[in-house]
Amino acid sequence: MTPSGQTAIGIIGLGNIGQYHANQLRSLGTEISVTIGGGMDIDRTAREQFTESFGVTTYEDATALYDAVDAVIITTPNRFHEQYAVSALEAGLDVLIEKPIAHTIESAQRVRETAAESDGDCMVGFHNRFSSAVQVLKEYHQAGRFGELTHIDANYIRRRGVPGRGTWFTSEADAGGGALIDIGAHAIDLALYLLDFPTVSEVTGVTRSEFGGRPDYTHLEMWGDHGDGPFDVDDSASAFIRCAENQTISLDVAWATNRPATNEFIVTGTEAGARLDLSDGTLTLFESSPAGSPHFADTEITTRDENPHRNEQRYFVEEIRSDSPLTMNTVEEGLSVQRVMDAIYRSSDRAGAVPIEMEPLSTAD
Repeated sequence: MTPSGQTAIGIIGLGNIGQYHANQLRSLGTEISVTIGGGMDIDRTAREQFTESFGVTTYEDATALYDAVDAVIITTPNRFHEQYAVSALEAGLDVLIEKPIAHTIESAQRVRETAAESDGDCMVGFHNRFSSAVQVLKEYHQAGRFGELTHIDANYIRRRGVPGRGTWFTSEADAGGGALIDIGAHAIDLALYLLDFPTVSEVTGVTRSEFGGRPDYTHLEMWGDHGDGPFDVDDSASAFIRCAENQTISLDVAWATNRPATNEFIVTGTEAGARLDLSDGTLTLFESSPAGSPHFADTEITTRDENPHRNEQRYFVEEIRSDSPLTMNTVEEGLSVQRVMDAIYRSSDRAGAVPIEMEPLSTAD
């Protein structure tokens, strides 16, 4: 830790996502001993704006940042994740990478291999796991309330929400994919997390690009700015994921489509089920019982309104401060998500099911 006794976190990639993480860290500083130790970006304007906003030193080269901090959060475009994750891990730092691990499965595997040999630890930024409603749902499942979970219907749909057309988000070379690798990563991770990361045996999927490249793309608002780069990625995907013991996941994700927006997960178990809406934190349980008289019971769960990004960062900081291994959002779990996404893309290219080999993982949370 820094001489002040605070844990210093560096931000690599000082665009909108990096600034969002920095804002959450600054707000956490009033609760736990954490500070923004500095930032790094190859863009001079981004460095100057970050220094002005947060009053910290910024660097053009990551090596200088590593000497000033205890850990880093990587928020660069996806194709740079491997470069900075590997160098930070080799420097012995703990790393939080915004999902996905990398832009390709091969790059993600190299990050995993480096993490396995490093004194540092690596965590992947799937913040939805830290939602209050998700934690309640997970705890109820572990307590046996749902019996055996058999199926999850995972939906992350935007009616019109292509992020920054013509920016790195819509460039396959920079991002590795479109809606599937961006928001689909969150949906796949959460579904696998709720199922306790079973072995995935087969994937069937289709990716589409129907709206993002159209000159008449009609939207009401857009995250980020227009760029002058390509749109050569998917803007929607549908998939069916078969897991061990016949557990299944139906996946629908879209940056743009002609249907209502939703961020909903339907969880089906042998004893009960649930509907989770991440857009508003709503959690409803669906149960039945013969007690007294046969009946259905639908229970609305109300939780605290907490920011899952802040909860994720709090966990990251507290675990590295105590020198404890990071057991949530592990790089192994992130690689499992990456393998499923890669299989969906390959299935779409081949117009058929793709078998994949994945070892079962357990989430020790």
